[in-house]
Amino acid sequence: MNCPSCGAPMHLAAGSDYMQCDFCKNIHIADPDDEGVRLTEDQSALSCPICGEPLWNATLTGVRLQSCRKCRGMLIPMETFVDLIEQLRSKQGDAVATPKRAAPDELRRKINCPKCHRPMEAHFYLGGGNVVIDGCDPCCLNWLDHGELMRIVRAPD
Repeated sequence: MNCPSCGAPMHLAAGSDYMQCDFCKNIHIADPDDEGVRLTEDQSALSCPICGEPLWNATLTGVRLQSCRKCRGMLIPMETFVDLIEQLRSKQGDAVATPKRAAPDELRRKINCPKCHRPMEAHFYLGGGNVVIDGCDPCCLNWLDHGELMRIVRAPD
């Protein structure tokens, strides 16, 4: 993304949800979606494993991830996944939702990793929320469909 004021490239400021111009220091803050994801207006080189659309670089509470504009799924690095959940839970307060049961057929779904294109492993997330997530251990990536992250965040401990 280029700065609307001076035209210089903007970069995601470290640990933040906004873009900043290196030249004039102008700041651009994208509007968040219903889960708080802010698209940085930069397309990723990867494609969505569900709908094939390009993924977009995004942030959520300062954590970098990639998101699909069409199906709104999220590709989250495994090394930031637990921290992201803890950050979102700390902002959530005491609001806890009763998790719905995950359908067993979700475990049979086969999607390919956007990075290495090998099949991702579908498994239950063991931290609550009755969510089946897809993971690629060699690439250290998790794929969550729209709404699954918030189901995890709102699940009782």
